Amino acid sequence: MSYQRSMGTSKRITGGLGLLLGIGLAAGQAVALEGDAERGQAAAGVCMACHQADGSGMNVPGGESWPRLAGMNADYIAKQLHDFKEGRRQNASMLPFANMLDDQQIADVAVYYSQMPVTEAQGGDVEDEQLARGEQLALRGDWDNYIVSCKSCHGPRNEGVGSDFPGIASQHAGYIESQLRAWQADERSNDPQNLMGAVAKRMSDEDIRAVSAWLASQSVASE
Repeated sequence: MSYQRSMGTSKRITGGLGLLLGIGLAAGQAVALEGDAERGQAAAGVCMACHQADGSGMNVPGGESWPRLAGMNADYIAKQLHDFKEGRRQNASMLPFANMLDDQQIADVAVYYSQMPVTEAQGGDVEDEQLARGEQLALRGDWDNYIVSCKSCHGPRNEGVGSDFPGIASQHAGYIESQLRAWQADERSNDPQNLMGAVAKRMSDEDIRAVSAWLASQSVASE
C-alpha cells in the first residue's frame, strides 16, 4: 500500500472513529433511571427462567444463548425492553415478557439488574490464535478491513458506555455472536445510526467467533 493511500485510509477511519467516540460520550451522559431495585426484584420474576436468578444468563453452544444482565447499565436494559415492546428490536422469546412490564416496572427491573454483581461469561474456550485475533479486534480493530475496535464505543475495557453501548466484556460468547450475526443480516438495527451493522458486515465468520470468545474470556470487577 502506498503512503498516500495509507494516509487516506487512516483519515477515513479516524474520522469515523471520531464520530463513534462522540456518540459514546453523549451516551455516557444519560440521566439515571428513577427505579427501585426492591420492586424490580419482584417484577424480575418473569425474567429468571432465561436470565437466571443471579442475572447470569445462559450460554448454549449451538443453540440460543441468553445474555448476562447482572451489572449491566440500567439505562441500556430499560432501552432494550422498550425497544422490544415498541417493535424496534425483534425477539419472539422476549416480546411477551417485555409486554408484561409497564414503564415503571421496566425502570425497576433495569435498576435491580444493574446493581447485581457481574458474573463470569461462558464460551471463551477457543484456540490461542483465535483469542489473539479477538483481542486485536476488541482493542485495536483492523484498519485494513475498516473494522473499528470494540473499545472505541464500548469503553476502554469494553465494560459499556451509557444507554447505547452495553458492557460486552464478560458477556456470553454465544450471545455476542448471535447479535453480530443479526446486525450482519439486518435483523437488528436499534443502535445509533446502525453503527454496529456497518461494523458487523465487515467481519468474517472467524472474526465474529474470535471476538465473541475473547470478550467472553474477560473478567469485569463489580463496583
